[in-house]
Amino acid sequence: MAERQTLATESNSPGAPTAVPGGSKELLKLALPLIVSQSFMTVQVFVDTVLLSWHDPLEMAASFPAVMWYWLFFGLLQVTAGYTSTFVAQYTGAKRPHRVGAAVWQGIHFAIVAGLLFLVMVPAAPFLIAVSGHPADIQPLEATYLKCLAFAALPMLVMGAINGFFSGRGQTWTVLGIEAVGTAVNIALALVLIFGRLGFPELGIEGAGWATVAGSWAAALFALALMLRRKYRDEFGTLAGWKPERELFRRLMIYGGPAGMQVFLDVLVFHCFTVLVGNLGFAALGATTLTIRLNMIAFLPMMGMGQAICILVGQRLGGNRPDLAEKSTYTGLKWAFGYMCLIALAYVTIPSLLVEPFRPDKPEEQEKFAAVVALVPTLLLCVAVFSVADAINVSFAFALRGAGDTKYVTKLTFALAWPLMVIPTAITVFMGGSVYWCWVFATLHILGMSACFWFRFRSGKWKSMRVIEPGVECEQPV
Repeated sequence: MAERQTLATESNSPGAPTAVPGGSKELLKLALPLIVSQSFMTVQVFVDTVLLSWHDPLEMAASFPAVMWYWLFFGLLQVTAGYTSTFVAQYTGAKRPHRVGAAVWQGIHFAIVAGLLFLVMVPAAPFLIAVSGHPADIQPLEATYLKCLAFAALPMLVMGAINGFFSGRGQTWTVLGIEAVGTAVNIALALVLIFGRLGFPELGIEGAGWATVAGSWAAALFALALMLRRKYRDEFGTLAGWKPERELFRRLMIYGGPAGMQVFLDVLVFHCFTVLVGNLGFAALGATTLTIRLNMIAFLPMMGMGQAICILVGQRLGGNRPDLAEKSTYTGLKWAFGYMCLIALAYVTIPSLLVEPFRPDKPEEQEKFAAVVALVPTLLLCVAVFSVADAINVSFAFALRGAGDTKYVTKLTFALAWPLMVIPTAITVFMGGSVYWCWVFATLHILGMSACFWFRFRSGKWKSMRVIEPGVECEQPV
């Protein structure tokens, strides 16, 4: 099935053009649904931010620190659970479909346990938020949003593990459908609950949180129902493979754990950055929140390209074709680089237009918002620079992840972030410096990461790595 996605012809008719292995047509056929899927997440982030800015700019400012606390722990768990996609990709490339269902279920088992444990965040939320030292009128809003998001962890983790079943085999349009269901439910309920429409009370930022929870459950249940269809049960053992397998689960933790830890460290760095910048005042915090949200809106679609690179690298290595894995990575880099150059151009040329949708309707909020907007254009100049470097980061980091070279990525994130970004930002804030300098250090961090990922990929050590256990099926190239 995955072979039809990556190696087969575009049509069965005579003379139909073929997708050249490692070429753009093959990559885009796999990446397009993932890019659109990430765009749904972009729409969700954008709509939530806009709706909260309309309701109360303080809620918009409070939403991002709460999300950062959430992703600080959740990102580690989600990437670990979602690492099933790499196992599925390599099993598929090795032509071992009977192992696919079991691999996905190890991720589901992890997701359920981790999601239940994540509810500890509910009583801990006020204490975590207090650490930031943000203004007293923002902290209750941050804590409320964080408590709601905690209930979304379990379904989001389950959905991440199941999505690996579809994406790892190249069935990315199904992933798009799953994400679309969750996004539609989220946005519809956010419109109702934030402003108190259709007879519901006006919940503001709390309504946005519960809308996220509902959308996550809708998507997770839909994904589970699709995976348990009879044709998948027969071919991939999606029901028979439900039993825990100690060795397979261990391998998921060995390779998926460091991948999740890398995300944890990355989010921790930007969380520390946001907390530190928040001590420079409301305008600095609001501008940083708005700038990062704008960057997320543009950046998330590129993650779809990274996921496609990861899948192709996994499938090629499973079939012992590292040459095609390398070719697919560089093809993806070209597309990611071109996209981010266009985004960087928009940041530089139309910053005022980009922030306009976030302008509140209430006249009394205009002055506060004006103080935020005044800082954003300069911050976007920094984002424009590191956005281009992020294309390199995403392409090579996901390629290494598809091979199983996850420990290096984690160590690199830890080694560079603190001396290049966090510590200089802390010194700047302590000395009462400018928020602009903080963003210069963030830019240096991204540039340093891109250079190191490039050198690691060029070394070629990843070509001999595999996450799946050895088997005779792996010995025949596809």
